[in-house]
Amino acid sequence: MSKMLHDTRLMFVRNMQHTLRSPIFIFASMFQPLLYLFLFMPLLNHLGGVPGLPAGKTVDVFIPGLLVMQALFGTAFVGFSLIDDIRTGVIERFLVTPVKRPAILLGRVLRDTVILLFQCILITLVAMPFGLSVNAGGLLLSLLLYALIGVTMASVSYGFALIYKIEDPLAPTLNTITLPVSLLSGIILPLVLAPIWLQDLGKVNPFYYAVTAARAMFAGNFQDIAILEGFIIISALAILVFEWGLRSLKKMAA
Repeated sequence: MSKMLHDTRLMFVRNMQHTLRSPIFIFASMFQPLLYLFLFMPLLNHLGGVPGLPAGKTVDVFIPGLLVMQALFGTAFVGFSLIDDIRTGVIERFLVTPVKRPAILLGRVLRDTVILLFQCILITLVAMPFGLSVNAGGLLLSLLLYALIGVTMASVSYGFALIYKIEDPLAPTLNTITLPVSLLSGIILPLVLAPIWLQDLGKVNPFYYAVTAARAMFAGNFQDIAILEGFIIISALAILVFEWGLRSLKKMAA
C-alpha cells in the first residue's frame, strides 16, 4: 500500500507540474460555464415560479447544475494529453519502470480532479454576485460529488485514449457520450419541466441523480434521499469506469 501511495504521489506531482507550466488551460476550460452564467442566467430570472424553479431562487437551482456541467466537460477531454504521451513514448517508459500500473492512471485522474475542484470553487465565487446563496456544508459535500464525476469522466476519456491511441476518433466518441448525458441530466433546467417520457428517459442517466443531489446539497436539504442516491450511483460508476480504464492500460503493457 505504501508503494502504491508513493507512486501515485509521484505521478500526481509530475502531471500537476506539467499542467502548471501552461495554466491558461485551467481557465480556458471554464469559458463555457462562465458563458452560461453571464449570458444564459439572466434569461432564467423571469422563469421563477415555474415547477422546479422557485421564485427568486433560480440561480440556486442553476449553479449546481452548471457545476455538474463543468465536472462533465472539464474532465471529458483530458484523454488528448494521454495520447500525446503515448505518441512520444512517455507511457511506454513508465510501463517498464517499477511504478505501479494503477498509479500511472490514478496520478493523472487526481490531477484532473484537483483542477476541477479549483474551477468549481472559482465558478461558485463568481456566481455569488448574481444572488447565489449556498449552504457552506452543502457546498463542501457537493465538491466531493463533483470530484467523483471528474474521476468518472477522466477515466472514460483515458480509457478510450488508451484504446484508440490517436485523436481522430476520440473527440466524436466523447461528444457522443457527453452531449446526451448532459441534456438528460437536467443541468440547465430541471427535468420536471419536460414531458413525462423525457423525465423517464432522464432517470436512466446516472448524472441526473448527481444534479438532483447537488441541488439538494446547495439548498441544505441533507435529509433528501436524492443525496444518498447520487453518491451511491456516481461512486459505483466511478469505480467501474476507473477499473475499465486500468484494464485498458494493462492491455497496452501486455
